[in-house]
Amino acid sequence: MHSESLDLREVMVFLAAAGLVVPLVARLGVSPVLGFLGVGLLIGPYGLARLGDSAPWLAHVVISDLAGVQALAELGVVFLLFMIGLELSLERLWAMRRLVFGLGSAQVLLTAVVIAGIASAFGNPLPAAIVLGAAFALSSTAIVMQLLLENRRLGTAAGQTAFAILLLQDLAVLPILLLVGGLATRAEGSPLVAFASAMALAAAAVGVILVIGRLVIRPLFRFVGGAASREMFLALVLLVIIGTAAATQGIGTSMALGAFLAGLLFSETEYRHQIEVDIEPFKGLLLGLFFVSVGMGLDLATITREPVWILASVVGLFVVKGAIVYGLARLFGEPRAVSTEAALLLGQGGEFAFIVIALATSLGLMPAVTAQFMGLVTGLTMVATPFLASLARRWAGAIEAAVAGNGQPAEGVAGDISGHVIVVGYGRVGQLLGSLLEAQQIAHVGIDSDPSHVASFRQRGACVFYGDASQVQLLERLGAGRAAALVVTMNSPLTTERVVEAARRHWPQLPIYARAHDARRARALIAHGASHVVLETTEASLQLGEMVLTGVGIPEDAARR
Repeated sequence: MHSESLDLREVMVFLAAAGLVVPLVARLGVSPVLGFLGVGLLIGPYGLARLGDSAPWLAHVVISDLAGVQALAELGVVFLLFMIGLELSLERLWAMRRLVFGLGSAQVLLTAVVIAGIASAFGNPLPAAIVLGAAFALSSTAIVMQLLLENRRLGTAAGQTAFAILLLQDLAVLPILLLVGGLATRAEGSPLVAFASAMALAAAAVGVILVIGRLVIRPLFRFVGGAASREMFLALVLLVIIGTAAATQGIGTSMALGAFLAGLLFSETEYRHQIEVDIEPFKGLLLGLFFVSVGMGLDLATITREPVWILASVVGLFVVKGAIVYGLARLFGEPRAVSTEAALLLGQGGEFAFIVIALATSLGLMPAVTAQFMGLVTGLTMVATPFLASLARRWAGAIEAAVAGNGQPAEGVAGDISGHVIVVGYGRVGQLLGSLLEAQQIAHVGIDSDPSHVASFRQRGACVFYGDASQVQLLERLGAGRAAALVVTMNSPLTTERVVEAARRHWPQLPIYARAHDARRARALIAHGASHVVLETTEASLQLGEMVLTGVGIPEDAARR
């Protein structure tokens, strides 16, 4: 093997950072995303490598081959989008079409026009201004989605809104790249023709992949499953992911779109959960490598040369994109808290901005100095996103707390959310249930009638709303018709019966779980429509009895029976 084909030293540096530095940062309460970005800044060519002349030993702990790292890091985004697709289904994606194709399209087009206008006003030629508008219309799918997953916010209204916009942005990559090529040809009408042909090609490719995938995936995996080889199973999964990503890249769109389509195909099969377990380590490591590569590309020395312009550009990008996302989200009926959180989450530049700007520079549409400046602005906005995500949660929580504190009903959750659990009564039992659901990454919303109680949870980022759950309109706004279950844990027996009766009358197929103080109340809840009822005294007695039997020597399984 040639030594240049694989630099084991650089692999060891990255693994040391992932295995030692990032856990240390996480223990300090800092986001792992921010930890990876900081590590990349430290070990990259613009970090410790600058001290190589005075300390030659540093050459052993830095990574200088940025291009090689970035090529591998792209796979991190591919696996992230695959995991997201795996959590969805074609039916749910179709249910989100209003946000994806309505809100998402409006955000990309309006942001591109506004930023192009600003760039042109600052003296950039029209082609360069158009490229900058298109590039900065896109946000960072990798960073935003990872932050939503880390903080268990993907199932919330803000998470669903941000995801819908990001999904459309990924679909827009192909038209943007072809638009850049059309601008470079300077042929009359070529940008419009390129855009139309790109959309037709993308639609045809998506259709072919989905049709062939549905026909082939299950028979192929049944055949491999018959061999009872986990290695062969994993190899076939990786083949489908990378093969689909390569197919979409081959027609000029992003690898991430192909990986997302592969995830959608697997989401409807019985192999979904095993695939999640097998792929998670690959996704985590490669996505970490992507964040490291972003940090490695930041040359902080440039900031010292033009600090005012760079700071103004970073802040300006967040303000412009945030204002557009907020305004459009409100126009599409999203609550103030949801619109605010989505606006702060999506204000940064994205990983595809590097690709678009690099292509424009190579085609002579943009000076290298401008490209370097805009690349730094993009990287800095990505670094700032974890801080703004934390601010967004607190800010949105404060808005919701104000709504609850005024005694107003819940503004609701994302209109497209489904498969979630509604927990009525967010006291001790409801909180414990919510923690269990979060641990399993199951979306849930809580309802409580105590405004101060709700306000305290909203300030901590919990998806809890104020209101009277016996009102069918409130349950409907919280997606009861699409929920996986309704759990009623309130202390008031009469209120519990009203909630159960109202829910059963309007949603006959909805599983309803409730707790009761005694057997008489349990029978009443069953009569009102509860699917399952748990007695408080019985449950506590059984748990205590099991512990006592185990403690005096009865085997654990026998004691549980």
